[in-house]
Amino acid sequence: MNYLRRRLSDSSFVANLPNGYMMDLQRPSSSSSSPASPATERRPPPAPAPAPAPGPAGFLSSFSSVVKTAQIASAVQAKASAAHADAAKPAERKPKVLLVIDEPHTDWVKYFRGRKLNGEYEVRVEQAEFSEINLVSDVNSGCTVDMQVNRGGTKVVRSFRPDFVLVRQHAYSMTPGEDFRNLVIGLNYGSVPSVNSLFSIYSFCSKPWVFSHMIKLYQTLGPEKFPLNEQTFFPNHTQMLPTASLPVVVKMGHAYSGMGKIKVETASDFQDITSVVAIAKTYATAEPFVHSKYDIRIQKIGSNYKAYMRTSISGNWKANTGSAMLEQIAMTDRYRLWVDSCAEMFGGLDICAVKAVHGKDGKDYIIEVMDSSMPLIGEHVEEDRQLICDLVISKMAFALLGVITPQTSTKTQPGPQTTQPRRAPGSGSPSQSGQASPQRARSATTSPSQAFQPGPIPSSGAGSQKQPAQLNKSQSLTNTFSETLRGNLTDDEAKAETIRSLRQSFASLFSD
Repeated sequence: MNYLRRRLSDSSFVANLPNGYMMDLQRPSSSSSSPASPATERRPPPAPAPAPAPGPAGFLSSFSSVVKTAQIASAVQAKASAAHADAAKPAERKPKVLLVIDEPHTDWVKYFRGRKLNGEYEVRVEQAEFSEINLVSDVNSGCTVDMQVNRGGTKVVRSFRPDFVLVRQHAYSMTPGEDFRNLVIGLNYGSVPSVNSLFSIYSFCSKPWVFSHMIKLYQTLGPEKFPLNEQTFFPNHTQMLPTASLPVVVKMGHAYSGMGKIKVETASDFQDITSVVAIAKTYATAEPFVHSKYDIRIQKIGSNYKAYMRTSISGNWKANTGSAMLEQIAMTDRYRLWVDSCAEMFGGLDICAVKAVHGKDGKDYIIEVMDSSMPLIGEHVEEDRQLICDLVISKMAFALLGVITPQTSTKTQPGPQTTQPRRAPGSGSPSQSGQASPQRARSATTSPSQAFQPGPIPSSGAGSQKQPAQLNKSQSLTNTFSETLRGNLTDDEAKAETIRSLRQSFASLFSD
């Protein structure tokens, strides 16, 4: 063996060997056909090579691959869980912004608190007066409102894009600095939907313009169904001449809420008013003065109707000036026709009211229509505000989401000092069925520019329980106090007796 090793280690010996000789020696003997050499038979079989032990680097790479696999599986599982949770949980939606233009004495935020559009979008209320806002409108970006409001001595400055507008304030007054028609134009320029429509709000900035549309209703329906009071329009003072029918009421420019209205009884007084109109440089209207027993007001908020009667106590020819008695009266088909006809003007009025005068001749005279800026009167003011809130939610859902939702009439619970109207047996709500008996209310002294806010008057004696179950349209509604009058008294004695009855009622009220 040592010899063979020495020979094989000799390079010259290996080089002289034939080709393939060493390969044959290295080839293992696997079959019996090829005889094995004695050296090969005596060579022990090679031991199987053990698997190489993993070094530190191999172990770390294997561990990191296992960790990466676990992380990928965990991420996939977490993503699937998050997708399932997002599908189960409703997506967070941006609230819709409602701009309410009204005076601060009414907090509209509390009426819209918790309300949602189609159960998905919350309503965020931004309330301000016309004088507290400014805006800019663009064709593409819409309308952006800048608001500066003083709340409890703190100046609040905000900038936002309104999605909807509720206008509860007059947009125009002849008082210097109270012409906000430019803001109405800006909101309409930004295509902001509103209640009422911005087109109607701009149209109501001129009372004669509104009256001209009432004339069309008068010509269509006739004087029996739509008894419009006659009115003459003067574009300036040069055409103002005394009319044959005196006394008349002259209204200067955009006169509303008792302001800018003068009662003229003689031709010389008419000439004096003409000079005042010349100084004011405005248009004017003149209409026959109606010796009224009471005023009538029929209001409509969505599909809700109410009718009121107002009788002056102070003796002023303007029933909305000084003290007056307010009663909620029955809705009749005649009254409903008036307000429904006027609600069709300017493309539709969701909130409106018709004012009329019931004269001593037993006839009714329609004198005015009010829009969404009308003051709320009576002891159902809270209910009316809830009705406005329901109407706005319904209009917002349709304008912003295209969803039609029915307007729900939310009844507010009366407070300790609020009394519900008495109803005849089998009759419904006075605003719906028209079968309720009238309800008397006590008014406070108000100025022409203030809203009429009466309070309840306590009933005294058994005579106050005697009220008619139903009132027809031709009945005089001021006969509420007729039970206290004697049968054959003169007109002056009857008036004096009525005033004494009212003083006694007020005395009993204030003594409490």
